Amino acid sequence: MSSTVTISAQDINKLRQATGAGMMDCRKALTETNGDFEAAIDWLRKQGQKVAAKRSDREAKEGVVIAQTTADNTSGIVVCVSCETDFVSKNTDFVAFVQSIADAAIANNVNTVDELNAAEINGAKVADLVNDKLTSIGEKIGITKFERVNAPYVASYIHGAYRIGVLVGLDKAAADAGKDVAMQIAALNPVAVDADSVPADVVAREKAIIVDVMKEDPKMAGKPEEMLSKIAEGKLGAFFKEQTLLDQAFVKDAGISVGEYLKQSGGLKVTEFKRVAIG
Repeated sequence: MSSTVTISAQDINKLRQATGAGMMDCRKALTETNGDFEAAIDWLRKQGQKVAAKRSDREAKEGVVIAQTTADNTSGIVVCVSCETDFVSKNTDFVAFVQSIADAAIANNVNTVDELNAAEINGAKVADLVNDKLTSIGEKIGITKFERVNAPYVASYIHGAYRIGVLVGLDKAAADAGKDVAMQIAALNPVAVDADSVPADVVAREKAIIVDVMKEDPKMAGKPEEMLSKIAEGKLGAFFKEQTLLDQAFVKDAGISVGEYLKQSGGLKVTEFKRVAIG
């Protein structure tokens, strides 16, 4: 189809950042999909390119992510305070400021961004302190993400220079295993704990891509839709193995899956996880 919208260099660069695809391929994808960003990602994948899957962690250009738990490890929070430049995000005072917000989240047992903004630090509301910081540093900043996990045991992990924060809920205490699994999540960014917990729309999207790719294969020409659908169901197994936590190869021992590692670590179960990243 011919695009009726203007594809800007900024649009192309955004798609390149998100997928790793080449500039000309990104331009073609956006042109073919009339500038629809998510459709352009699917278009690239249908051409056989291995590109980044849809993720929601590319919202903040720069910032600081803090993940931490309560003293008894039964709850954890991860908060992202965004800013415009790495000059600010790497500043020790700004990191300390974000840490104070994370401490307030823990101390006030908050569950949402709104509750966090209303919480107080030394008598001042967090929202007011954020506005004061915005004025003093001259950059737009704000609490852009907040997640919470409650479980019998919660492990937290911060990767890199406060770029990624992870929380993992387990069914029982296991500090070492909790850290290992959190590091796995930071590194490989699974979409869900297991195949059963992958959102239905994600599965449907993946299956549709598989079917469309098969339709372009001359060997599949003329095959009934029902047959293609069944074949796609089988091929989804590869997606689940790569994209779900328990089926992924364990980063510390590629010979076993994360699920097998948890069994070896006392039959642990992951109740949920949260991953927040600066993209």
